[in-house]
Parts: sequence; structure tokens; C-alpha cells
Amino acid sequence: MWDMYDALIEGIPPDVKAEFFACGATHAIVLADSGGVGVSGALDETWRPPLMTKKEQGMPLRKLAECVKSWEFIEAGLGLAAINAWYNSGERLRALGVAISDKPFAEDRASDPFITLQNEIRGKKVTVVGHFPYIDRLFAPVCDMAVIEKFNPTDGDYPEQAADYLLPESDYVLIASYTIVEKTLPRYLELSRNAGVTLVGPATPVTPILHGFGIRDLSGFYIKDAAAAQNAILTHGGNIHKTGQKINLRRTASAAGD
Repeated sequence: MWDMYDALIEGIPPDVKAEFFACGATHAIVLADSGGVGVSGALDETWRPPLMTKKEQGMPLRKLAECVKSWEFIEAGLGLAAINAWYNSGERLRALGVAISDKPFAEDRASDPFITLQNEIRGKKVTVVGHFPYIDRLFAPVCDMAVIEKFNPTDGDYPEQAADYLLPESDYVLIASYTIVEKTLPRYLELSRNAGVTLVGPATPVTPILHGFGIRDLSGFYIKDAAAAQNAILTHGGNIHKTGQKINLRRTASAAGD
């Protein structure tokens, strides 16, 4: 079950440092000395003590990334942010051919799966893990949509336990990136192996490594203004979504073995 986590951790060079890291009320942020910035939700749910009791600014980024395997979810969020500080950097994204706007902030509809998939999912069975904004308007009118929502369910949403019943019957599955922190993602991917799967959210590591684990589309976030992102997360002084742009990476047919 740890294969995906280990692959993400091991892909980070051992000499890169975590120049700065911190947790705010709801999110974690990590700045790497290689120039990347990563974020993640920091879920306030704890069952076990932290994996790492001593974390120091300037420690190896890979070591900090190991925290993603923690069952103390604030710590796990910090680990995922460290992973994203490596993979969601401008240098690596451009090397993958990911489109990066020159503007400081871009509302990139072309990288929003809830817009780009509308024609593809028409008439299909779709399950969304996480009640994202606007899906009732964007998805519900064109497909047979079910929503699994843990934190703030609305009328008609399903509990997490419904995943075992809904995902195997779905043509398309869109999964919130917080499931990496919660450790539910491997199970969801196993249940969705016959579906087109998209991982969605600012904490999505945009790397082909995840394509090898059954995820077709990766919809994440590239932070362009590190200072504004820090301010948004640590002081609630802004909107994290205004500090960069959405990004998307789809698995190619050759990579999928088609």
C-alpha cells in the first residue's frame, strides 16, 4: 500500500533542502531551496504520535516528505507539501510540457477538469470524492453524478463507506488530493481501476509517477508567488488560489500502454 508514497519520496533528490516550512490553520506550505513551493491541506485529525518529533528548517526535503506516511494528519500534510515543493516547481512542470502562463495569476479554465471533462463524461456514471464548488452546476446536468463527501456533506451526498459500491460501477472518478494525506487514495484507486481517474486539488503532485498507479489525469496547482502563498496560509491574508494557476497533466496513450 505504500508503493505510491515511496515512489514519490524516492523521486526527490537527497541533496535538496526544505528551506522553509510551516502549517497554518488549514494548510501546510514548504519552500525548497531548488525554488519550488508546495502546499497541502493539514487535516486536524490525529490517531498516532508524529513520525518525526524533530523537524528543522533546512532539513533534507526528502526526509520531510517522509512525513506524508504519518497517521498524524497535520504532519502528513506537511509531508505532502514537501513532495509538491519538488514536483510542482516551474522547472519540472515545463520539462513535462505543462502549460505555464506568464501572468502572475491565471484563472486557467483549460486546466480545470470540471470544465474540460464536461463533454467526455456526458451520459456517463461519474463519482466525485469531495464536494467541489460548482460541480452541481457543471457536472450534474450532463452525467449521472454521485458525490462522496466526508467533511461538509450536503443533501444527496454519500458517506465514505459508499466508495466500495459506487467506484467499481463508475465510468469516471475524480478524487480530491486530500485522500493522499488520509491514506484512502490507494483503496480508491483499486476500486476505480476500470474508470478514468482524475486526481484534483492544489495538493496534487503533478508527476508521471502517479500515472503508473492508475491515475489518468493530474489536476494540481503551480504557485508563482511564494510570499503571497505564505501570507495566505499563515495569516489568512489572501486566497491561495490567487497565488498561481491550475495545471494539468494527462497520461499519454503510449504511457498507458494503449
